[in-house]
Amino acid sequence: MRSMRYTIGRATLLLLVVGALPAVAQWNPSAGQWGRTEPTDFRIMTFNIRDGIRSTAEKSESYNAWQALARIVAAFRPDVLCMQEVGDLGNGVDSVATLTHVLSLFMYGGTDIYQNPAVPVTAYVQKYAPGYDLPHVYVSTVSDGFNRNVLLSRYPFVDLNGDTVAVRPRIYSVLIDPNVPWVPGGNDGIRGFINAEIDLPDTTYAGDMMVLTGHMKAGSTAADRQERLLAAQNIAYYIDYLLNGAGTGMPDPHNRINDSPQVASILPPDTPVVLCGDWNEDEATNNRRGPADWITRAELDGGTDGADRDRSDMTYDAAVEPRSGSRATFGDGSTKLDYVAWQDSIATLRRAFIFRSTALQNFPTWYPPEIAPYPNPQLPDPVTISPMASDHRPVIVDLVLPLVPAICPGDLNCDGVVDFNDIDRFVEALGYAGGVGWPYPDCPWLAGDASGDGQVTFDDIDPFVALIGTSCR
Repeated sequence: MRSMRYTIGRATLLLLVVGALPAVAQWNPSAGQWGRTEPTDFRIMTFNIRDGIRSTAEKSESYNAWQALARIVAAFRPDVLCMQEVGDLGNGVDSVATLTHVLSLFMYGGTDIYQNPAVPVTAYVQKYAPGYDLPHVYVSTVSDGFNRNVLLSRYPFVDLNGDTVAVRPRIYSVLIDPNVPWVPGGNDGIRGFINAEIDLPDTTYAGDMMVLTGHMKAGSTAADRQERLLAAQNIAYYIDYLLNGAGTGMPDPHNRINDSPQVASILPPDTPVVLCGDWNEDEATNNRRGPADWITRAELDGGTDGADRDRSDMTYDAAVEPRSGSRATFGDGSTKLDYVAWQDSIATLRRAFIFRSTALQNFPTWYPPEIAPYPNPQLPDPVTISPMASDHRPVIVDLVLPLVPAICPGDLNCDGVVDFNDIDRFVEALGYAGGVGWPYPDCPWLAGDASGDGQVTFDDIDPFVALIGTSCR
């Protein structure tokens, strides 16, 4: 049995870890609670917001799309928020700099300098969710002349694959590969797919994450459908060959991707690729293998050429609105155009759902407290918040990610006991100041911290010897 010092230390560590994670409400939508089941669940939200966030938008606490969107984001508190059709001015698009500032107003409030005269912003996310933040923002430089893709993250962007770039507006262009006949070559379509490499907390998660988000070509003509198909095929190849190495352990093994600067390594272990966005086809009704199928599965369903880390098929969501069971993300019918997909060999699904306020019209207890007062507490009308926010509905997915192993002081090989088999690795740990470069990702360097001071030094030798013969099981 462990000493009281170890028990208290572990409890303190748990409190610190949980305190660094988002606040969590119980998952009970009928009582207005739409939070994560576990604080370590990672929440992704994708939302085509139909120009509700732009410099010329009314940003007051009145009946408008801006407030509706702020309340919806505040209610669901994603760790990563993917948005499409942002900055649309109707006759043009906000610049990257302008839209970046507008997104700051959306999160934090401030002065709306885009009105004449300037006025205070009275509706913003942190007004409805104090303490919640998405401080890391990327606005795509790619535009179709009317809108942009944006990605907001709770966690910072960082280069994970050695190309010195943490965020880019679209995938590197793909060349035709004679060894992979289905690859058309080219890019990811008219609006591009943001690539964001995200640094997750090392004290909680075993890996990091890469998120791609984009808006595929709209329309139902043959040309529109073909553009979506070609873009999806290029994206599938890009994930499999560049990001995951197509099973070879090295990026771009066929040398068919124009990456500059060149990618130096595939993504690290336990680092899933997640995709989200408006892909403009319903896989249930399009009578073909559309973009969601191609991105996640490539040519062979259930085959060995998929976009998952292990080359199996990825998964895309089958989200529904929790009360009605509707799968619709667009309009008032049953059409699904918006998707989240993930590498299920690394990340597993906790739940996926859609928020649609009109489905709750006769069920007022279902509205989250951030949404229930919309548009104002004196005359609340929350049923109208979804159609006011956009013609699309948000898709929210909670993923269970690999977590770091529980730290057991002295157990350097993580077999659950402290014994003579741990001695050599303990001695090795003394040579890795701060754990930098520690070569055993499945067992934390801090397991060598037998004294509880947060370091592994010669001061840990005597406490380590005292732990020999104890168990963490």
